[in-house]
Amino acid sequence: MGSFDWDLDQGTFDLDETALDVFDLRPEEYDRRPDSLVMRVTPEEGARLDVALRRALQSGHRSYSGYFQVTRRDGVKQWTHTQGTILRDDGGTARRVVGVVRNATEELGQAPPFPGMDGQAVGAADASGARSRTAAADGTGDAFRDATGDGDGDGEGDGRSLSSLVRHTTEALSHAVTVDDVTAVLTGAGALQRFSADGLILGLIEGGNLRFVAVTGEPMAGFRDLELRRLDDSLPLSQAVITQQARFVTSSADLLTRFPLLRPYLERSGLHAAAFLPLIAQARAIGAMGLFYRRRDRFTREDRETYGALAGVLGQSLQRAILFDQEREFATGLQESMLPRHIPRFEGAEIAVRYHSAWSGREVGGDWYDVVALPQNRVGLVVGDVQGHDTHAAAVMGQLRIALRAYAAEGHPPSTVLARASGFLAELDTERFATCGYAEVDLVSGTVRTARAGHLGPLIRHTDGRTGWPNVRGGLPLGLATTLDLQEFPETRLDLVPGETLVYCTDGLVEERGGDITLGMDALAEAVHNGPERAEELADHLADTLWERWGSTDDVALLILRRAPDPGSRHAPRIHQYVHQADPEGLADARGVLRQALTAWRMGALADDVELAAGELLVNVLLHTEGGAVLTLEVLPEPVRRVRLSVQDRSSVWPRRRSPGEAATSGRGLLMIDALAARWGVEPRGDGKAVWCEFGSPDGAAPGAASGPDAEDVTGT
Repeated sequence: MGSFDWDLDQGTFDLDETALDVFDLRPEEYDRRPDSLVMRVTPEEGARLDVALRRALQSGHRSYSGYFQVTRRDGVKQWTHTQGTILRDDGGTARRVVGVVRNATEELGQAPPFPGMDGQAVGAADASGARSRTAAADGTGDAFRDATGDGDGDGEGDGRSLSSLVRHTTEALSHAVTVDDVTAVLTGAGALQRFSADGLILGLIEGGNLRFVAVTGEPMAGFRDLELRRLDDSLPLSQAVITQQARFVTSSADLLTRFPLLRPYLERSGLHAAAFLPLIAQARAIGAMGLFYRRRDRFTREDRETYGALAGVLGQSLQRAILFDQEREFATGLQESMLPRHIPRFEGAEIAVRYHSAWSGREVGGDWYDVVALPQNRVGLVVGDVQGHDTHAAAVMGQLRIALRAYAAEGHPPSTVLARASGFLAELDTERFATCGYAEVDLVSGTVRTARAGHLGPLIRHTDGRTGWPNVRGGLPLGLATTLDLQEFPETRLDLVPGETLVYCTDGLVEERGGDITLGMDALAEAVHNGPERAEELADHLADTLWERWGSTDDVALLILRRAPDPGSRHAPRIHQYVHQADPEGLADARGVLRQALTAWRMGALADDVELAAGELLVNVLLHTEGGAVLTLEVLPEPVRRVRLSVQDRSSVWPRRRSPGEAATSGRGLLMIDALAARWGVEPRGDGKAVWCEFGSPDGAAPGAASGPDAEDVTGT
């Protein structure tokens, strides 16, 4: 919303920066002459405005309003709304017109709002003029001190300062989107100084009641308990709404005589004067504003006209804000109703979800999460984002979520789930695409099979607190992949050991518009690293830490799964750690974790042998298989307290014993294990295997004396 100041004597027509943008004019091409607007307004549209303005001027009206079309430089027709207040001298001659202009295309679409604009403009002028004339007959005046710049209370000021007040208020309200934004303009720093008032109160109609949404000013402390009042004439603010007429009062005694209900609020406030202004939008009162003063005994005609202009601007802003809040409430309600109401519980895992709606702008997106219970103690995790920020995106999201959930529940692998979901989206009556990440987690083995369609992969926090973004291969977004016949969503296998955490989110949590997404990813990794271990507590921590920084202007879906830790018991403790194949520091970290654990278990004497054996087994996995390794160290208390080290990989090829020559550079790994361990062996684990070795002397057996059938099956590496 921009503002203008039309000096009828000088013939200048000043537009602020926002108003220039409404007319699609650049500052250097506008010379402050009304005729220069011809390049944007057709003669027909200009004639309509001219008729409305002339009628308002000739009939003595105080204001006018109307809709017209502006032709932007790209040829697009834009519906525009203007509302002006006419400032006259003591003889009734119009000297200035101050007002606002705004882009009204979104509220009107492309069809004319009325058969003709003249009737709308004149009708608005008639209503505003009647209110202004009524206001002029009620009360006396005083200078609008801060607006005029006089400060002497003599009521003498200049129209340019008054128009500046309207302009500054309009500029402040131009950024207000919600009702809360509007009230923040009225109650924020410098607001009372802008109105030259000591207190302010704002009420909006809600059903048959007046709901007080803003109270500010030190003398207004007693008014703060006002919340909801029946709409009748017992309070001056309610009377302003009912009569749609402004009321100016310069005597608190007169005010209390007419409105005795105000006595508890005014007796100790020191307030003596007030202006009660109805807020009108499209000939309907939507609320009222009260301005209160401690030292004031007059309201000049110019003051009242200025107040009328301000009330008109505020009424228009509040109407748009109310409509926006209603639209957004519907859209977010639709969006949230399509998210799962309950998250199932799983033995062996903690799951937490969070959803955050953007608080600025009109954007309502299609972000979603889902958790699907699968057979054999498996769980499917879904996070996605439908293109666009509107109710259509939310509707598409709801359909896609249900379809993807059904494909996952049928038991398909992640690649197939995403391929079928892409086909489903492509067949919908929509041009939207969606990004998505899907993971199937086996809570018994910790195996994670995941695929992604143009979406972020998961972030993993390891048991020692380290965080990392594993390299998860991906395909094109859903819908787009089918359209381009590129429905390939390769799967990546990860291992989630007990105590580790998997974090999925949509890009709103890590991406700030115009910024580098890697900065947000680093911030998320840091927040997860420093956050608490429990899933629910970690979700709260991320919300508190990152919502304001990254999630304020976009929707965010967050899903966290933490595999239940496996500490064993006090007498038989246990640790697990995953060593990634591409992590150069993984081996050193693993050795440090082993030594630290053995020292804590008071078995530090075994640390050197266990570290050496673990290093040998881990190197063998990282060199000769295609994945990482899960390392487990546990205490076996019975019958003799001893330590078991296990290294699990995904390869089905068992190690073979070899007899290396003197010059051989490899082949001695299992010989070393055989020399260090009391016993060792190999056992199948799902689609892979685990090589284990025990340290300590069970039943007096000497180190290196293998026992049991498992050891006989081992043929070395």
